[in-house]
Amino acid sequence: MNWQTLFSNKRLGKEDKPGQDIFRNDYMRDYDRLIFSSQFRRLQNKTQVFPLPGAVFVHNRLTHSLEVASVGRSLGKAIGEKIVAKYDAGLSQEAKEFYKFELSAVVMTACIAHDIGNPPFGHSGEDAIRTYFKELDEDKRKLLEEGLTENQFNDFRNFEGNANAFRILTTIFNQSSLNLTYATLASIVKYPSDSTSGFRKGGLISTKKSGFFDSENDFFRRIATELGLNRLDDTAHIYARHPFVFLVEAADDICYRIIDLEDAHRLGILSTHEARQLLEPFFEKREGKPDITETVDNIEDDKQKLSFLRAMLIGQLTSKCTEVFFEHEEALLAGTLNKPLIDLLDEKTIGLIKKIDEISVKKIYNDKSVIEIEIAGYHVIGGLLKEFVSAVLSPDTPKSKKLLKLIPKQFMIGKERTLYENLLAVVDFISGMTDLFAIDLYRKIMGIQIPQL
Repeated sequence: MNWQTLFSNKRLGKEDKPGQDIFRNDYMRDYDRLIFSSQFRRLQNKTQVFPLPGAVFVHNRLTHSLEVASVGRSLGKAIGEKIVAKYDAGLSQEAKEFYKFELSAVVMTACIAHDIGNPPFGHSGEDAIRTYFKELDEDKRKLLEEGLTENQFNDFRNFEGNANAFRILTTIFNQSSLNLTYATLASIVKYPSDSTSGFRKGGLISTKKSGFFDSENDFFRRIATELGLNRLDDTAHIYARHPFVFLVEAADDICYRIIDLEDAHRLGILSTHEARQLLEPFFEKREGKPDITETVDNIEDDKQKLSFLRAMLIGQLTSKCTEVFFEHEEALLAGTLNKPLIDLLDEKTIGLIKKIDEISVKKIYNDKSVIEIEIAGYHVIGGLLKEFVSAVLSPDTPKSKKLLKLIPKQFMIGKERTLYENLLAVVDFISGMTDLFAIDLYRKIMGIQIPQL
């Protein structure tokens, strides 16, 4: 891979139609299309970590995505300027313009889209979908094994929010004529492999999870060919990550660790002292400048203390990830880098990040409120899947006919469609729900809540 070919303003599904907006470049148009999409708006009622809503503000998927986009924009701008400075003579004028002025928009757009494929109830929503399809009764399992290819079945058994995001931004967005550019689409595929090639233990990072379903396999191949992404395995659909993906991942890695601490502090799960002990050691004393502890002590409000530390640490980690990106540039372009940027930082920083991770697992991700919403997610999503998948497999029963009418026409479910297409439609419908909509529909179809006449 090389910087000269790693970007393209071609739009998936409208490759022959050039951009016509004189006020915005093609990549800012991508950003605007996502911001105004219903899929993005729904993130405001999808769980990040803590249950929504509540008397105390905590982050949801939408606010998290916007903050990640802010960090991603900074990373994209810094990296773009460094690429131009380093390779000025070897880049075309178009490439210089892209890296200097447009890369930041691509990374920012990919950041606001990075969670767009996540189902309700946080990561437990993904687990709930996988669990349902892995624990099918024998009759349903046989029907799916007979009607689907192995890779198609694995799309459901190994359901991935990352792959679902790529589906939303390609297949579903294209149905709405929201065709995005190749550069933006490549930047969100964190694990560029299909559902069968992914989820392998060890080896390249692209095999840790999957990045596209069987239905979007050709879309990714088209993008990979256009941008010159290396295919890492001739016998499987495994590709090298696009270098921009590392910037999106770094922005997310920086944000969620710090923001989760801030939310936990607001909810009283972590004390101010505990949070400060985790964040202040990142900052070294500098001659002639006040110590970070003294500065924080002079802030009266505890929430503002944490806000100050959050802002300072995000800036520091953004700068360090920029440096690490270029230290590993050769491996990035060869497609052999198998660690996120944040895991390549200096030993002290990595050690401090691990402490945050340990406390987060112990006190935040296993807090009672988090566990309760995750368990609820299993019941709600599992229950919805049980009803709607049964309706797809037995569409002629009276109950099935009524259930299928609840799925909006935009999902195009019907007898003329293949089993795979109908199951995808069900998963599209359920994974796109907000937390509250999923709970409301579950209560109604299970008879827990009877709609008022």
